[in-house]
Amino acid sequence: MDLSTRGKVDRDGVEMELTRFLIKKLVEDRVALLGVMLIFALFLAAFFAPVIATFPADVAEFHPKNRLLPPDDTFWFGTDRMGSDIYSRVLFGARITITIAIIAIGVSVLVGVPVGLIAGYYHGWFSEMLMRVSDIFLAVPQIVLAIAIAQTLGPSIENIILALSATYWPFWARLVYAETRSIQNETFVEACIALGASPWRIMVLHILPNISSSIIVRTTIGMGGTILTAATLGFLGLGAPAPSPEWGRMISESREFLPMAWWYATVPGIAIFLVVMGFNLLGDGLRDILDPRIRRSVSHDD
Repeated sequence: MDLSTRGKVDRDGVEMELTRFLIKKLVEDRVALLGVMLIFALFLAAFFAPVIATFPADVAEFHPKNRLLPPDDTFWFGTDRMGSDIYSRVLFGARITITIAIIAIGVSVLVGVPVGLIAGYYHGWFSEMLMRVSDIFLAVPQIVLAIAIAQTLGPSIENIILALSATYWPFWARLVYAETRSIQNETFVEACIALGASPWRIMVLHILPNISSSIIVRTTIGMGGTILTAATLGFLGLGAPAPSPEWGRMISESREFLPMAWWYATVPGIAIFLVVMGFNLLGDGLRDILDPRIRRSVSHDD
């Protein structure tokens, strides 16, 4: 076996050992595991909503005789002002929540990470300009800017995704910028430069993998923040239009029926709370599990 093959086998062994170690740490971390279970429940509810919903065909229908009924054996979580089953609407609302969060966070990462990498690796007026643009976005409270954009564009799922993406990307740009600057002078980066590697190769193949743990943690926590902000916009009437079963809109519609129909606001409110808490718990757990010191200890032990 030549040296290159042996080195590849050694690296593969280290990666497998690291993966097993990280999974073990995740399972042992009960808080992070609870977050995984809550997130898994969200995705299951969204995917199987047509199957597990008690009235899947009536989530946007008007049934006057069933209006504002309390929880019972037929309507597990009660009904809303249209007479629709709240349990079924919450399940289908999970689909809207996941769609908004994944697309908004995905766009934010795709924009913010390259901006942060370029601004962090290079020095000069272009790098400063990129960071000043992100600072302008960060100077305005994120929720205020999202409300302004959503109000200007009008209520729709597409517009709320655009509003969230436009306000969230600077967080990833600033994070990646700081992480890139912190490791830019490391020995492995200087070695790549000395060997003639191109800047893009260094950024994508060497710097980015070394800061991926911070990006993963920020993305996980950002999912929770995005869901909460989307619910806030829906509560203000700037999210998905009626009769869409969006959680924030459901809470907004329930205000005039409180405290009589307490279940109307309680059920979607608990759903938002559990999902946001799940992403935050998982993010906090990943922050500890993906600590670079863990990787170094595993590599040295191997």
